[in-house]
Amino acid sequence: MPDIYVNPEAISAAQLDDMKLSLERRAATRQQSAALTSYLGDVQFPDGARVLDIGCGTGPQSRTLAAWPGVGEVVGVDQLEPFLARARELAADLPNLTFQQADARNLPFADASFDVVVLHTLLTHVPGPEEVLAEVNRVLRPGGRVAIYDGDFTTMSVSTSDADPLQGCIDAFVEGNVHDKWLVRRLPSVLVAAGFTPEAARSHGHLETASPVLTRGWTERGALYLTQWGRIDQAMADALVAECRRRAETDTFYGFMNYVSILATKV
Repeated sequence: MPDIYVNPEAISAAQLDDMKLSLERRAATRQQSAALTSYLGDVQFPDGARVLDIGCGTGPQSRTLAAWPGVGEVVGVDQLEPFLARARELAADLPNLTFQQADARNLPFADASFDVVVLHTLLTHVPGPEEVLAEVNRVLRPGGRVAIYDGDFTTMSVSTSDADPLQGCIDAFVEGNVHDKWLVRRLPSVLVAAGFTPEAARSHGHLETASPVLTRGWTERGALYLTQWGRIDQAMADALVAECRRRAETDTFYGFMNYVSILATKV
């Protein structure tokens, strides 16, 4: 099954509402907040920097960027207008932050018009990430920097034993939400081919045991996908969700994925 983001017109209103809530919940977790602060701390923002946040969603990282030292203006773009409507509501008190609908592969901005571009959990969802990086290179000023943060989806797991049935839910989540689960492992060479010099790279493991948020949500969403695709019946999906919740309630849950951040400079 294709990544849900590849065909945004097919996303139902209920799914969009769930995705909007999920984006904000993810950003609010302690580990994701720390990861954002960590990799943005590696970026050398010039005074009054103009920053483009591509794939901004509901704008949690855009709001952080708007308040970041040295940043003068932030523009967030996303292909989904419902995300942007919520982003505008949440950022109503930030005059240096605006949002615009756009496709990451065809940006409506002039050449060399930004100092920094941020791609936060975007590239693994895009068919043809090279097209995105070509556009990033075009809109960056000479010496401008791109900051990329994305998941190594090959590491996503909730297994606590061999053949753990909940891992099938995770595998379905990856199948239904990610276009290229291997992309971050190829990013250094992809960046070089796109005209960048890769620099700082970091690993940001996201581990949940007590009170899981992200990984529990991924598991339950995967059970839903398996049902929608006709691979399991509703009774099996209910059993998988019940087991996921039982583990969360009895402190036997384990969920993990590694995220990667990479900074690069336009040659």
